[in-house]
Order: sequence, then structure tokens, then C-alpha cells
Amino acid sequence: MSSWSDIAVQISASIGTPFVVERIFSISGGCINQTYFIKDSSHRFFVKLNSVASMPMFEAEAKGLQEIKSSHTLRVPTPVCWGRSKTNAWLVLEYLEMDNTSKSGDAALGTGLAAMHKVSFEKFGWVQNNTIGSTPQINDFSFDWIQFWRKHRLGYQLQLAQTNGYTKELQRQGEHLMVELDAFFTGTPLIASLLHGDLWNGNYSFDPMGHPILFDPAVYYGDRETDLAMTELFGGFSTTFYAAYREAYPLDSGYTIRKTLYNLYHILNHLNLFGRSYLCQAEQMMSKLLAEIR
Repeated sequence: MSSWSDIAVQISASIGTPFVVERIFSISGGCINQTYFIKDSSHRFFVKLNSVASMPMFEAEAKGLQEIKSSHTLRVPTPVCWGRSKTNAWLVLEYLEMDNTSKSGDAALGTGLAAMHKVSFEKFGWVQNNTIGSTPQINDFSFDWIQFWRKHRLGYQLQLAQTNGYTKELQRQGEHLMVELDAFFTGTPLIASLLHGDLWNGNYSFDPMGHPILFDPAVYYGDRETDLAMTELFGGFSTTFYAAYREAYPLDSGYTIRKTLYNLYHILNHLNLFGRSYLCQAEQMMSKLLAEIR
């Protein structure tokens, strides 16, 4: 592919030493991008490739990784460069050896995430929009977390669902829930914490020494409970992780209910990305939430 020479030129400029792609290994795992491990005799890199139109997504991912890296809490792969040719866009990252089977770093992951969540900002949102999966994620700054969640998270996904033909009960429940959002936050301190934004069990690993690594973020500043809630989707994290997190940064009792509200965003996103198989789950989550305020 002609893009490899362009990528090599950009890597060389970024690292300040010549780099020539000598070996290319395709890596499976992602459903959005093509991913590769490339190397020469001295350097190794991880590369994501997609269409030219994906350039803003890669730029936002690189800046999100830099935001987490700057927090000096959990390790992420360092962005090396990103760019595009006539045929492709790419993101080049530091290549990290990972051990997906290790559990020795679960406590460090919990403590590190708590430390990351203690990094805060004056407003909710972020300096630019990014993506959650392949769906645009709007991060316009707001001083009001509930309004931010209503407009840019729950409301945005409900609008997409309506466009995708999911009307009737889903929209009726959604409209009711949007009106009643304030009821879930009575007396809760709302802090704009640095979030990974897409923290399911496929977006973290450990290095060979057991140190945790985060990747594939959808960064913004928001209620830290949104990250914790997502860790409970799709299999959840270990009890060691949760114990370490809570010891470092205890959770409010209202989290037990709010986690359903926060995970509704991701289930609606899966509905919009992958189809009707998520409809029943979304409606059940809404029913559970509405039952709390009746």
C-alpha cells in the first residue's frame, strides 16, 4: 500500500531519526480500523489505518491519549504522529507489549483510575468532539453536568435512534426520562473529572510487569461515575479493581442507580451502531430508571 512510505516519512520526522518500514504485521481485534505492527531494526510502532474521512477521529484519539498521559496517572501508548494520504488516514502510536491475561495489576488499575478521576476541570466537556465507537461524541463545554448529559449524551443518542427508525416506546420513555434527569442527582457533588470515556474490558491491558495500560479512549471531563458504570458492562472488571478504586476514591450511594442511567448511553449507542438486538435492553433500562422516580 502506497501509504506506508508516507507514514515512514512522517514517523522519521516525528522521532528525529530515519525510519523505513521493514516488516508489517496485521493485528486483529478492532472492528473500526485496520491495525498493524510495523518495525525496522531499531523501532516498533502500532498503526491504525482507515479512510481519509477518519482523520478527525484519529486526531481526537491522539489528543485524548495525550490528555491522559499528561495526568501522570495511568500509562497509555504515546501518540507518535497522525496524518493522511490520498487513500488513507493513519494514527501511529508507541508499540507496547501487552499481557491480556495478567490480573496482577488489577489493584493498580483501580488506584490509577481513581487518581485520574481526581484530575478535574472547571467545565464539563472537552476542547474538541471525538467518537464513541464510530458515533460522533459531542463535547461542547458546559458548567451544568445534567444539561450536558441531557443534550450531548442521552438526547443525542435518542435523536439518532429516531432517525434510525426507533420510535414509539423508546422515544416516549426517553422524553420522560430527559425531563426527570434532575431527580437522579439530588445532593450529589458533580465534579468534571478526566474520563477515559469508553472504559470497557477491551480497552485496557497490562504490560509484562503487570502495570496497567489504557487505550482507545473517548476522552472528556465529566462525572467519574460514567467511567465506573461502563466497567460494569460486557463482563465487568475484577473485584480487586473495584475494591482498590473505592478505597482510593469512595463512591456515593446514588451510584447504584445512576450507573444504569450512564450505561443507557452506551446501550443506545450500540442500538444505533449494531441494530435492534439492543432495543429491549434499552427499554428495560429506561423502565428501571423511571420506576425510581414514580
